[in-house]
Amino acid sequence: MRALVYHGPGTKAWEEVPDPTIEQDTDAVVRVDAVTICGTDLHILKGDVPAVTDGRILGHEAVGTVQSVGSGVKTLQPGDHVLVSCITSCGACRFCREGRFGQCLGGGGWILGHKIDGTQAEYVRVPFADTSTYKAPPGVEDADLLMLADILPTGYEVGVMNGRVSPGDVVAVVGAGPIGLAAIMGARLYSPAHIVAIDLAANRLEAAKQFGADIVVNNGEEDASAVINGLTGGLGADVAVEAVGVPATFELAASLIRPGGRVANIGVHGAPVTLHLEELWIRDVTVTTGLVDTYSTPTLLKLVATHQLHPERFATHHLLMEEFVEAYDLFSRAADTGALKVVLTRE
Repeated sequence: MRALVYHGPGTKAWEEVPDPTIEQDTDAVVRVDAVTICGTDLHILKGDVPAVTDGRILGHEAVGTVQSVGSGVKTLQPGDHVLVSCITSCGACRFCREGRFGQCLGGGGWILGHKIDGTQAEYVRVPFADTSTYKAPPGVEDADLLMLADILPTGYEVGVMNGRVSPGDVVAVVGAGPIGLAAIMGARLYSPAHIVAIDLAANRLEAAKQFGADIVVNNGEEDASAVINGLTGGLGADVAVEAVGVPATFELAASLIRPGGRVANIGVHGAPVTLHLEELWIRDVTVTTGLVDTYSTPTLLKLVATHQLHPERFATHHLLMEEFVEAYDLFSRAADTGALKVVLTRE
């Protein structure tokens, strides 16, 4: 088969590799029908994730068709159409039993495209297939379902749920890329008074309006703090979501928060960040971090199947798998290309 293979920082190739096989009795081999690229993949290519080594097939999001299953797989059979979650769950360890699948101690967590070969390939081996895939609901397109592999659960859990967004809140989302937009979409479910999207790119701020932000701020031209203070009588945002993963955006998010507020960090950071405790310690501010656990995926599946969430808005570009290198170029230049999510399919 062919796959997108990492060969060290800045180097990748769409090349021929061996087909995956069943290695454990709880495995499934899935034919990848639709796959996408994540901002985390760009971090890997920058060298920010040293656990990813030369020769690793990238990717942790896919929709596909089960080809074969191990003898221990109970709920899947060949031919089933499934969502492959970005998080793999053994289902039995302490953290999986708590719903913290991202911290799995039994060989799961974020392993696809990280510690084992991932989904940016024609076929993928999925460990713990019973607890790491979801059968596709009828009537949901592959491109829509694909957004539930990572981006929507991440924005919802690590941004909205960790930030405890509540009715009437003022929510500041720093970064209007795909993850920031997912947080905006999820926050809308809780009827905040205002969602303020903050970014430097005009096309992303325009997208933020479509996803539910009622106020947008280009912080290269406007003072985001002044806008937030104007909405809150000088108090600051109830919730600030950091959705980029660079020091400046984290510090901006922390500066926008009111006393007693919550800063929810989603961004993947590859460099140290200054936490201004000399200013925050007296303000009762909560700072949360997190890897997505995907405990919300069943709920989000219901909301998509009943047309209460519309993830099709994320898919701005559609390409064939053989165009993977071009897809990475499109996605990495999102400020110029307007790419939110690039969906790659077999046909």
